Amino acid sequence: MDKALYIAMTGAKHNMLAQVSHSNNLANVNTTGFKADFEQARSMPVLYGDGQPTRAFALVERPATDFAHGALNETGRDLDVAVESDGFIAVQGSDGQEAYTRAGSLYIDSVGMLRTGNGLPVMGNGGPIAIPAAEKIEIAFDGAITIVPLGGQVDAIAQIDRIKLVNPDPDTMTKSEDGLFRQKNPEGELPPDGAVRIISGFLEASNVNAVNELTSILSLSRQYEMQVKMMQTVKENSESSASLLQMNG
Repeated sequence: MDKALYIAMTGAKHNMLAQVSHSNNLANVNTTGFKADFEQARSMPVLYGDGQPTRAFALVERPATDFAHGALNETGRDLDVAVESDGFIAVQGSDGQEAYTRAGSLYIDSVGMLRTGNGLPVMGNGGPIAIPAAEKIEIAFDGAITIVPLGGQVDAIAQIDRIKLVNPDPDTMTKSEDGLFRQKNPEGELPPDGAVRIISGFLEASNVNAVNELTSILSLSRQYEMQVKMMQTVKENSESSASLLQMNG
């Protein structure tokens, strides 16, 4: 009975953690460039040093991220960009290190820095991109940023920088708690990839399937209830056994 209680207890705990993962996916169904997290459950033996593994417990883990592409939604805004196929936009994370995202809702702050929607500097050829005052700004399919200087003529076009676009192997990437992607085993910054293409005036939608996430949450909720009932049954059986021992005594 002790073993059954342990398995049910750990199962209930990890059912709750799995619901958190799916709830986070569902909460980001409308977040630009969001990639859903997978979760899986499995049984694990409890090891006792040199002893034999006589118990097992439930474990839920996040084995990977779903890198499937989201739909492209047209916005018509010049500073909105979407990665057309595979690849990422390089940004400077809050820790000062280079990180990667597919959320291309960009803006220019009060000092001319090009930033993502959540305020992270966008990386260019030599670091964060600074854009001077301009009449018009355009971002080309290869990330090149051109402007018409403030007060300049329409044909006075100047290229000021290029958004750093990278295309690492998804198996080498992991998603951090801040939603940015980083290398699992960083060995310096990733080199730019000239084959990555972006589309101006579009944003990539989240790749979360709301129906699947909601169905998973409901299924996990029922499993949690089953685990709690199992713990209650074990308790009742234990009380009955104790009562029988008292009678026999």
